[in-house]
Amino acid sequence: MKSEQEKLVGHRGTMRDYPGFSASVDAEAIHKAIRGIGTDEKTLISILTERSNAQRQLIAKEYQAAYGRELKDDLKGDLSGHFKCLMVALVTPPAVFDAKQLKKSMKGTGTSEDALIEILTTRTSRQMKEIGQAYYTVYKKSLGDEISSETSGDFRKALLTLADGRRDEGLKVDEQLAKKDAQILYNAGENRWGTDEDTFTEILCLRSFPQLKLAFDEYRNISQKDIEDSIKGELSGHFEDLLLAIVCCARNTPAFLARRLHQALKGAGTDEFTLNRIMVSRSEIDLLDIRAEFKKQYGYSLHSAIKSDTSGDYAITLVKICGGDD
Repeated sequence: MKSEQEKLVGHRGTMRDYPGFSASVDAEAIHKAIRGIGTDEKTLISILTERSNAQRQLIAKEYQAAYGRELKDDLKGDLSGHFKCLMVALVTPPAVFDAKQLKKSMKGTGTSEDALIEILTTRTSRQMKEIGQAYYTVYKKSLGDEISSETSGDFRKALLTLADGRRDEGLKVDEQLAKKDAQILYNAGENRWGTDEDTFTEILCLRSFPQLKLAFDEYRNISQKDIEDSIKGELSGHFEDLLLAIVCCARNTPAFLARRLHQALKGAGTDEFTLNRIMVSRSEIDLLDIRAEFKKQYGYSLHSAIKSDTSGDYAITLVKICGGDD
């Protein structure tokens, strides 16, 4: 069963099922492309970017059955750099991909809080449950335990609440609840000495996005301020960043992700970690909306930003995932 939200956003992706799909034909073509003298990247790109993730999983299964090897391992052995990471991402099941991205965000020196925040604020409750299961399957550790050991304080508490996947996904809104929540948020922040962080966490991490939107409107009526301004004034650090991200996603998730892509593409270096993650993970959900928001916010297309900031097979693959110029 798909949740309402997934039904709604599912068709705003750029990648979809390939008609007349045959896993065995594709597996054979990919095997030839990898095994030949010199890799035939063109074939790899055209097959992997013109199939849905579900179809790519079937190709990987077929590949393993026919050749006794994992497709992702052969891609890793044969390709290099950012192009390799992107192609491997394309053949990874979505929940496993997110689990691995979370692991990368938490391992080594320092934690990449931005990536943690982005993943945990933009996934549905159902996705979070699947990611939690995938995380345990791959790493034999619970995602919650890993988050606990890598973060602290109110930031940790809020991340754990999100990782639990308990956010309401319903589309119905309750006006009385919105008024009540707005008043509670006002009393927890603006209207007292010190801030009651737990209240912010509870409301922002558990209410549905449409419900939060309504509460934010009510909040403005009560306090004559946007909730963002109150959060900036009352809170700090990664906890503040996380709550602002939730507010942004509740208002408009594609706009939040367009901003993340813009940050990944602007300036001196490209942040391929973020670029690959958003392009692959949203390619069947809302990448069309993200593209529209990107153009609206920055005046040029995501397509052109990718082209001017990346090169080679890596650029060709990203542009294919992007799907078109705006």
